[in-house]
Amino acid sequence: MVDLTDIRRITADLPRSYEVLVRDRIKFRVGQIVYLAVAPDEQTIGLGFPREERAAALEAEPGKFLPPRPSDERYQWIELNLAAVEYDELRELILDAWALCVPKKVRAAYFGD
Repeated sequence: MVDLTDIRRITADLPRSYEVLVRDRIKFRVGQIVYLAVAPDEQTIGLGFPREERAAALEAEPGKFLPPRPSDERYQWIELNLAAVEYDELRELILDAWALCVPKKVRAAYFGD
């Protein structure tokens, strides 16, 4: 199972990304935009996810993806059960969430586009 150490390893070299602690939740931000939040029990995370793809992901993999809290439904956000993902998939989801928050030129420079 992936854990907080894996999350920190993935986010460590992302440009403009930094970690903060807010109300017992570890959050990763770009500027003031949160793109990843770790639950206090470290069993789930919330992360940036395209709103138009959320319903399909929830329906396709209900054991992996969980709906966001009602207060977060208006955002591009989804919850993820860490026990249901492998490292490579977690890395891809985190990179996608980060890419939603950074300027296009930063994203292009990181991915080599």
